[in-house]
Amino acid sequence: MTVKRIRQVYVVAADIDAAASFYADGLGLELQFRDGDRWVQYGAGDVSFGVASMEESGGAAPGSSVPVFEVDDIAAQIATATAAGATLVSSRDMDGHGQMATLTEPSGALIALMQRAG
Repeated sequence: MTVKRIRQVYVVAADIDAAASFYADGLGLELQFRDGDRWVQYGAGDVSFGVASMEESGGAAPGSSVPVFEVDDIAAQIATATAAGATLVSSRDMDGHGQMATLTEPSGALIALMQRAG
């Protein structure tokens, strides 16, 4: 099991439209895609940047930033992380996109693990 890279970082927004407008208009980030009122994703070099609704936040509070680490084997990585002191907060299948798990690491920060589909 290996962390391949930081896949993305996302912020949690109580008002996704206002946040999406800021990142597009205020910072000039290029829109990659939008999933209605749930998720907005921008290109930011080699790492994607997302704006998550409360529904998609994985339990993070509004204003929180969450790094997403891409992994080869999410189940094994969850087991290793929890053995090292992390707590699993939520996990879900993202249909054709893969699987996502949100954990709290020992200092209390939220992190996410993602295994791509296929």
